[in-house]
Amino acid sequence: MKINSYPPKKAINKAYLKERVTRLEIEKFKENLRALFDAVSATNNESEEHRKNSLSDFLKNTFYNPDYYINTNKNNDLAIYNGNTSKAPVGVLFEVKKPNSAEMLTLEKPNNKALQQLVLYYFQERESGNTAIKHLIATDIYNWFIFDE
Repeated sequence: MKINSYPPKKAINKAYLKERVTRLEIEKFKENLRALFDAVSATNNESEEHRKNSLSDFLKNTFYNPDYYINTNKNNDLAIYNGNTSKAPVGVLFEVKKPNSAEMLTLEKPNNKALQQLVLYYFQERESGNTAIKHLIATDIYNWFIFDE
């Protein structure tokens, strides 16, 4: 298996590159990203659960509140729902690992536990009738692997 690595400018849909972003939105993003990194680096010995909660706070405070619900879903570490309640279908699945974990996938060794769990959760969602999933994301907060459904 080969994973292609793209810089953000090439990976992002061209329509998003035309979106205007205000200075206030950029400052909010920077502030929340710093808070995420501070929370994660201050607790290097904490569990994946702690990282998952910090990531959830970052996503809520930066992008998704109040339009999208973010929480766990069954065994998934984290999910972004396609609506503002838990009754909405899941649109994005996350697998969160500790930094430098042997379970986290890398470009050199993509077939790791993180990818296997994402694929399992994706198929479980599809089997239950959810066809609304758009992305699968494996992250250790510092490295992000985003897969189109």
